[in-house]
Amino acid sequence: MKDIPMFTTEYGIASLSLQQIPYRGDAYVTVLQAVDLSQLLAECARFCRMCGAQRIFATGHPGLERLPLYTHVIRMRGCPIPGQTACLWPVTAETAAQWRQIYNEKMETVDNAIALSAREERQLWEENGAYFIHDGSKLLGIGWLREQELLALAAVVPGAGAVVLQTLLSLVGEQTVTLEVASTNERAIRLYEKLGFVKTEILRSWYCV
Repeated sequence: MKDIPMFTTEYGIASLSLQQIPYRGDAYVTVLQAVDLSQLLAECARFCRMCGAQRIFATGHPGLERLPLYTHVIRMRGCPIPGQTACLWPVTAETAAQWRQIYNEKMETVDNAIALSAREERQLWEENGAYFIHDGSKLLGIGWLREQELLALAAVVPGAGAVVLQTLLSLVGEQTVTLEVASTNERAIRLYEKLGFVKTEILRSWYCV
């Protein structure tokens, strides 16, 4: 399902992100211009539900603050604290589907997480930034790093999050790393803060339509 960069109505203009509907049932509305915010949201919501959305979230306008908050998206930044590390196994063309399956399963209940489609598997191994993290033959978790930006992290063994993160970040040495995390993902935030990351800004706020 394709996004709609410019959804134009007599009440205003919005950008609709529909790609998560088949995976999570979620649609995202970014208000670009509003003559009548309530009517614009109603039009956007009606269209998103016609496309199969079960939940709709909106950002981009101060008037949205009257709606229930879904989550803030927070940027964090830090220099990794050295610690215990395991082994990194790069994702290949043969293992990309397995990595994507693990990622989608672990992110299913994480607010604002983006499910990956099969067509994005090629990107995982072509960019050389997605990894399995192993302790011997035991899979501890997965991660995705693009230069100095952490795109994804998930432990498959309870309590292995710190090792998975420190192993992945060993690739960047002492360079500063940035990441985005939902404010409702308190467990992840505690892990990042424990390992030297600090919150620097709220990038956007999503509200329930």
